[in-house]
Amino acid sequence: MSETPIFKSVRELGFRIKSRDISPVEVTKHFLDRLRKYGPEYNSVVTITADLALKQAKSAEDEIFKGEYKGPLHGIPYGAKDLLATSGGIPTTWGAKLFESQTFNYDATVVSKLRKSGAVLIAKLAMVELAGGMGYRQPNASITGPCKSPWDKNTWAGGSSSGSGSAVGCGLVPFAIGSETWGSILSPANNCGISGLRPTYGRVSRYGAMALSWTLDKLGPLALSADDCGLILEAIAGKDHKDPSSSNRKYVYTRDVHRKNKLGIIKGVLDDIDEQVRSNFVRSIKDLEKKFESTEIDLPDMPYQEVTRTIMLAESSSAFEEFTEKGLARNLTAPEDRYGPYARTTVLAKDYIKALRIRGVMAHQLDDIMSEFDALISPTRNTPASPIDEEFRGSITGASRDIMGAAGNALGLPSVSVPNGFTPDNLPTGIQFMGRAFQENKILSIATDFQDDSDWHIQHPAELLPKTEP
Repeated sequence: MSETPIFKSVRELGFRIKSRDISPVEVTKHFLDRLRKYGPEYNSVVTITADLALKQAKSAEDEIFKGEYKGPLHGIPYGAKDLLATSGGIPTTWGAKLFESQTFNYDATVVSKLRKSGAVLIAKLAMVELAGGMGYRQPNASITGPCKSPWDKNTWAGGSSSGSGSAVGCGLVPFAIGSETWGSILSPANNCGISGLRPTYGRVSRYGAMALSWTLDKLGPLALSADDCGLILEAIAGKDHKDPSSSNRKYVYTRDVHRKNKLGIIKGVLDDIDEQVRSNFVRSIKDLEKKFESTEIDLPDMPYQEVTRTIMLAESSSAFEEFTEKGLARNLTAPEDRYGPYARTTVLAKDYIKALRIRGVMAHQLDDIMSEFDALISPTRNTPASPIDEEFRGSITGASRDIMGAAGNALGLPSVSVPNGFTPDNLPTGIQFMGRAFQENKILSIATDFQDDSDWHIQHPAELLPKTEP
């Protein structure tokens, strides 16, 4: 192999594998070496699935040699957040030491779909214990210890898909699968300087994924670019009879050319945020205004955060009812996680039902507003990556403001985050594009246009760049 595959996009790797310029087995070996070298250093990996990966890579290589090319993911390694069930004796820890030996005799649907696409499962990646559903507020709440940002090991990779973000940002895998209930894909994308897509609720089957909140949980890709996220989404989307909430709408990734060229900015979205985050977002708006009209909008006065929080607390209380009643929370890492499950049991049924009814009103009102725009935009997070040894302000606990994240997750709307600059401390910041339900192609197209005109997504930490040709 004449050139390293590290920090190459999925599209580029796929093209080179299809043309037989590079071998899936060689590519897999390169990434296995990276996982072994940097995974422990960044606390981003739980299990390296070397034997399975080499077997799948060899199978992909043989198929391609015989002319049985399956598509752009064929022969490309990836990592899965460790809440996705994997068969073959591979542990699925849910990020908690309590479950470090837990195994399943089946694969999550996402894992099965990626296998059928020819992708190579190379690692199970770190996450916040129980996907952050117990109320964590510190990076240490993980079986691997605090997962580190590729840009500064003294800062946090974000949660709860911490390892998925860190592994992609460190060049340990070309792409990863994460999950989001409220911020768990977009936060790591922001902190790690990569792209992350939260698909529409129901777009991707959640069968085989740990349930935290049945009406909020979503699975989606993290990769180096929005374009890569679209390629991955096409492979994992689709109806699954094992997940009744999955949609039967077929998804094919294309660049959307039927656009209004209008972007909406929620009034007050820049209040109470880091100054450099604000500065980078304002600069991004100026760049986008070369192609798009941007308009500040008022959202209806609704309890977006309170509704989303109530739904998540009530549903997570039910999902972990047996866990809580057995007193297993005492075995979790973060002290606040040891009592968090009990607080959730105090949510009243009438409050949960009221939140569901208000969500229905929110959905109609927000869809009417969004019908006038291609996307709503905002900073992905109010701050860059926080220090790894400090507690952080979380929107789920009400310690910070995140109207767009709350509304987007409550209503199951798609959103993609891409890098849009750096702070003076060389920490990445992100911008997100949120669209109407099932309009992933529209927001991915806008985000890809943005990345075509910028180079934030092709910048990588100097210490993680390959030093020599392999």
